[in-house]
Amino acid sequence: MHSSILTALRSFPDQLEQLYATVAAPCANWTPPSWEGIPSETFTAVEQLCHIRDIEIDGYHVRFRRLLDEAEPSLVSIDSYLVARERGYPDAPVERVLADFRAARAQTVSLLASLSPEQWQRRGSFEGYGPVTVKGLAHYLCSHDQQHLAGLHWLMGAFDAGL
Repeated sequence: MHSSILTALRSFPDQLEQLYATVAAPCANWTPPSWEGIPSETFTAVEQLCHIRDIEIDGYHVRFRRLLDEAEPSLVSIDSYLVARERGYPDAPVERVLADFRAARAQTVSLLASLSPEQWQRRGSFEGYGPVTVKGLAHYLCSHDQQHLAGLHWLMGAFDAGL
């Protein structure tokens, strides 16, 4: 029923790892002189990975559970820049971050694959987005994935241009 969503979510960890493998070592924690035009949050390449991991666990895992377990919950946004500062993203071990993200995404996919048609339609409100269903939240997660692939590509393009 929602195979395109599940396929996109399943394939993202491989896409992310393949793309990050092409990031030049000096680019990993490089900060451009201007973030103008970046299609994601203003995070370095390493910080992008950490953000993806943490938003999966602290954001989407919590949001999906609340939509499934509560009546019309109000889902909050996360201050990703605060989390990045608190958790020391620039010093994160990339291999561990990617492994933790892969495990977290497997949990997300397993949960969503187990849902009934009625559960996909459970509703709540998502800060900054408005009314949302489980299915809609899954679409937002797919969109978030693509946003960060684009952000990594943007960083590599800016780095290669010598900006």
